[in-house]
Amino acid sequence: MTTAVRTRFETILAGTGGQGLVLSGMLLSEAAILEGKNTVQTQSYGIASRGGLSLAEVIIDSQEILFQQVEQPDIVLALSVETLAKYAPLAGQGVPVFYDSTLAGVRQGANQRGYPFTWIASELGYPAAVNVVSLGAVVAACGMVQADSLMAAIGQRFNARLAEVNCKALRIGIDLVRGV
Repeated sequence: MTTAVRTRFETILAGTGGQGLVLSGMLLSEAAILEGKNTVQTQSYGIASRGGLSLAEVIIDSQEILFQQVEQPDIVLALSVETLAKYAPLAGQGVPVFYDSTLAGVRQGANQRGYPFTWIASELGYPAAVNVVSLGAVVAACGMVQADSLMAAIGQRFNARLAEVNCKALRIGIDLVRGV
């Protein structure tokens, strides 16, 4: 018996403006490209650049991507109470919904996975890394790209000091899900 290897992943990264979710979507797409995969990353955000809705959708596939919007997400990251309320119903449909328990408290329910992303980033001394900590958790749970590819994408996008901090944040997020 052979098991099919997943070749397509649809991801939603949602929160408020200023949390770096669009950047996380770009990093995820860049990591997929480094692995030779096809990817589409779309973004939308509210009229207010900070504090309004911010959404990034990423599709990764080994085949050509014909439709550029997420139709059936494999995983959702909700970094605000509002976006958690919007996407929590998907958890009931079997979609893992990761959320920031620092902001939303601990929730009950199948497929709702809360982690203190904001608190971890603050403890790291770099609160702006909340997006990378949470991205590490999502990638560790779903396996859509390799951690090394994400670290390479981070290294290409940031100067050496920020790359080091963000790679550390990524590893923390990965270890959080893996229970290390």
